[in-house]
Amino acid sequence: MEEMVEQIELLLEQDNNTQLQEYLNNLNISDVEELIGELPEHGPRFIETLSINRAVNVFRILDFPTQERIIKKLSGDKIAEIINELPPDDRTSLFSELHGDAVKALILHLSPADRKEALSLLGYKEDSVGRLMTPDYIAVKKSWDVNRVLSHIRQFGKNSETIDVIYVLGDKGVLLDDIRIREILLVDPDTKISQLMDGRLIALKATDPQEEAINIFRMNNRTALPVTDDEDILLGIVTVDDILWIANEEYTEDIQKIGGTEALDEPYLDINLFKLVKKRIGWLVILFLGEMLTATAMGYFEHAIEKAVVLALFIPLIISSGGNSGSQASTLIIQAMALGEVTVVDWWRVMRREIVSGLMLGVTLGLIGFIRVAALGSFTTLYGPHWILVAFTVGFSLIGVVLWGSLAGSMLPLLLKKLGADPATSSAPFVATLVDVTGLIIYFSIAVMIMKNLLG
Repeated sequence: MEEMVEQIELLLEQDNNTQLQEYLNNLNISDVEELIGELPEHGPRFIETLSINRAVNVFRILDFPTQERIIKKLSGDKIAEIINELPPDDRTSLFSELHGDAVKALILHLSPADRKEALSLLGYKEDSVGRLMTPDYIAVKKSWDVNRVLSHIRQFGKNSETIDVIYVLGDKGVLLDDIRIREILLVDPDTKISQLMDGRLIALKATDPQEEAINIFRMNNRTALPVTDDEDILLGIVTVDDILWIANEEYTEDIQKIGGTEALDEPYLDINLFKLVKKRIGWLVILFLGEMLTATAMGYFEHAIEKAVVLALFIPLIISSGGNSGSQASTLIIQAMALGEVTVVDWWRVMRREIVSGLMLGVTLGLIGFIRVAALGSFTTLYGPHWILVAFTVGFSLIGVVLWGSLAGSMLPLLLKKLGADPATSSAPFVATLVDVTGLIIYFSIAVMIMKNLLG
């Protein structure tokens, strides 16, 4: 080993990169690892010099502190190569251990295109804030004065995503505060940054859902927000233009889901026809199978229908009223959740409101239904001699079905959210299908109670 170290030191002294590369590529992987242990300050150069396959094989057997130290010193191109060539298990292990400043160093050296891939590889979920962040921002120390900050902005500001907000960092890159540029421009140049800090910091976590970031931007009127890791180390920023784009995508996706189809990932006129059918067929099959349960429910009450055929006349009226009220409630709650007005913890308040509003809506429709049946029944023979019982059956059924539709439509989005699913998938067709089946059960159960002497 001593002889090997001496030879390497000689090549380093001569700055003979060609011979250094040849020498390193002819060593065993374990020998290169030992060399990095003996000459840690030259570890990054050894990794840069090795062919990519050997560099990856050496890098993957180094201990994590050495990997982290080397990553901070590598060029962006070499980082991108190593990340992409690492076996998935080694890559996951590395990223799970990486400290915030190492992550920042990693994404800072990558091009925008490579950065997107790196953020994906870093394990940030597709719908997380981590996928949106950029490392192009202005950061300063709290001990600096305004003169030094302005000089720093002149030097690095042109490469920043925004200079509207300046970020104040402590030890190891921990985010302490953010200061708007106007506050810096309007004070004496000798003022210390620490004197401008107010502690009113709003920051996102890299693992936060993008949907939460949309609400935070909306409520705080910010052009950019900082993104930190679990140790409050500043990793990057998210700007409002990215958030507006995501908000538009979220809105489009939710509207498509509410309509009872999978979200389209391409414009409607551009998407392949077979792909479009594939996106729609899944939900249609599920809803079709659900609607088949209505036949099962009707089969169960076949005897009642035979005894009073007139009941069948009102089936479309009953189930459509329940489905409509459920769809209304579902759409209102999904929209309120998207705007941050309602969360899962508000379920009881939502239920109370829907019980009251569902009863009021049901009574209104029930009265209209009762009056309509009673009016025709008293002047015609359309509903038979027992038209008054039919009128009461329709009236009370509408109250029950509309109330149930409102409750089901409002509670399903909250239940799905609690279970970790997307509330938009409790779409209007899904709620309507559920209420169709249960609405029939409510209708015929009330009919049996009111008209039991006739149906017995």
